[in-house]
Amino acid sequence: MANQKLLGVILAIVGSFIVLKFLGVHLGGLIGFLFPFILIGLGVLGWSNNKKWIGGILITIGALGVFSKFSGLILLVLAVGLVVYGVSLLRKSSYRGY
Repeated sequence: MANQKLLGVILAIVGSFIVLKFLGVHLGGLIGFLFPFILIGLGVLGWSNNKKWIGGILITIGALGVFSKFSGLILLVLAVGLVVYGVSLLRKSSYRGY
């Protein structure tokens, strides 16, 4: 019963976005950003309803979408981590505890 209510809410939201598009309100950027998270949510919902294959596929596609959206941020965090790790290695090698 709760899953039917959730599906009803999701369908109403999607329908309202379509109506807003016809009225001239464009939310393409927002939907493009939220779509991977929606896929992950639907995948988790499918996984919890014992639809392991469909849930796993949706979670994987959603995760790939999230990684593609945040690839610049992930690369920046990786670069900062490499710099911090490199500096810590230089500090350790210059320290001689005789």
